[in-house]
Amino acid sequence: MSRHPEVKWAQRLDKVYITVQLPDSKNAKVDLTPDGIFTFSATAGSEDHLYELKLELFDKVNVEESKINVGVRGIFTVVQKAEIGWWKRLLKGEGKPPHYVKVDWDKWVDEDEDEGLGDLDLGGMDFSKFGGMDAMGGGDFDESDDEGQEVSKPEKQETGNEKEGGEQDAGKSTGKEAAPST
Repeated sequence: MSRHPEVKWAQRLDKVYITVQLPDSKNAKVDLTPDGIFTFSATAGSEDHLYELKLELFDKVNVEESKINVGVRGIFTVVQKAEIGWWKRLLKGEGKPPHYVKVDWDKWVDEDEDEGLGDLDLGGMDFSKFGGMDAMGGGDFDESDDEGQEVSKPEKQETGNEKEGGEQDAGKSTGKEAAPST
């Protein structure tokens, strides 16, 4: 029996972002039809469990302009809408969506805040077109989708009242309140 991976989604006026969260997936196969049928299958986990997914999207899509990135932590797709406009929901069926389909609040933009056909910063991900998706199942996906990105540490402001190791001298006040610990 197959399992369902967690799916997150967000939209813009002209596209829908769908992220299938399945770390260390193997043999990932993704298909998208012009009618808006999104299918996914892969194996993952130490016992190579089968994960499958079939979503009937709200409206028709442009398969040729849609893109996919298969990374180490998940599969990220940019689905181009056939007609520009806001969808009421991700799926065609009315009612509550399946428990594994959730809104991606990190990518979400409200309809009144969308400034046209702008793109999301995708961090330099390498995307393939859906047109060649038949070959996706046999690919080697060992590469990380975040290679080459630099992470910088926030700069620390010195107050002059610090001992070695970053501790403040208890006898001198800096005028700053300490953040509550949790």
